[in-house]
Amino acid sequence: MAGSFSVTPWKVEGKIDYEVLEKNFGITPISDALLKRIEKHAGELHFMLRRKIFLAHREMEWLLDQYEKGNKFYLYTGRAPSGDMTLGHLIPFLMTKWLQDKFGADLYIQIPDEEKFLAKKDITDIEKMKSIAYENILDIIALGFDPKKTKIFLDTEYAGVLYKQACRVAKRITFSTAKDALGLTNESNIGWIFYTSMQAVPAFLKSVEEGRNVPCLIPLAVDQDVHFRLARDVIGKLGYYKPAILHAQFLPSLSGEAKMSSSSGKDTIYLTDKPDVVEKKVGRALTGQQATAELQKKHGGNPDKCMVCQYYRFLFEPDDGKLEKIFERERDGTMLAGEHKKELSDRINEFLEEHRIKKERARDKLEQFLVKG
Repeated sequence: MAGSFSVTPWKVEGKIDYEVLEKNFGITPISDALLKRIEKHAGELHFMLRRKIFLAHREMEWLLDQYEKGNKFYLYTGRAPSGDMTLGHLIPFLMTKWLQDKFGADLYIQIPDEEKFLAKKDITDIEKMKSIAYENILDIIALGFDPKKTKIFLDTEYAGVLYKQACRVAKRITFSTAKDALGLTNESNIGWIFYTSMQAVPAFLKSVEEGRNVPCLIPLAVDQDVHFRLARDVIGKLGYYKPAILHAQFLPSLSGEAKMSSSSGKDTIYLTDKPDVVEKKVGRALTGQQATAELQKKHGGNPDKCMVCQYYRFLFEPDDGKLEKIFERERDGTMLAGEHKKELSDRINEFLEEHRIKKERARDKLEQFLVKG
């Protein structure tokens, strides 16, 4: 808990002060100098980096030092399935896709189909988690990852590879450390306590497989950082490089809450939402506009408080010039809420329709990505 907000791997509450969060987590804000280094090697900057949607990091300077020495990094990210994916879940994957394209990096995507089964009392069927996981995997493949450079695995299906390495991690993390860091209690089941050790493995697995130290970069939402705070020192003690990390802000809910939550359907856009559902949800979105159209035309609104503007900033307008025009129309009062919401609904529905087509095509590619062991 920090002030009026709380961030854990399983729950995010309150209005997040990211500067306070950075200090509490001990992560470093992304500087302009670091952005220039990334741009030098990538040839450009992803708009999520330009806009500080990815706002902090661990060890990125070191990772680029290694890259400049010819020691290429690999990527690792993941998704703990519990239901349909949301727009917010896409943010780390879209950054990971860009990094793979720009740096030619190999990628491990972990699907911990056991995590939510262990962490949530209302989930009692682990086989159902597996079926949900496979739908999530299709959503991930649909984003366009390179099958020649990408391995996707479910924990329950890849345990033969992961478990031995997870035991090496687990032996070096005490119960009291995990309990304090993860907010666990004496009533927390032992599987939940062990989970961090499984999540740590892909951060050094390529080094194990290749018999040499290979740098690893993990793009993630900032709530997942705690797992790697626990694991990074252990990974170093095992003789492997500590992973570098890029931390993303949360896509806010349409109501203006700090994070789009998969458990709050009315304020969340799922990748499975139909066009009329999207229109209804966006129609209820919080805006930064005045109470009446007359006042909005006279005084203008605040794009920083407007979720419609923020969804363009986070996902739906990569062009900075076009984004500024959207913001300006909000500020000067020429954009009224109804028109504003209609344009965003159309943009989201266009994206979701294209995504559904790509997801269906991904079914034929599934075996190109999946690894088991």
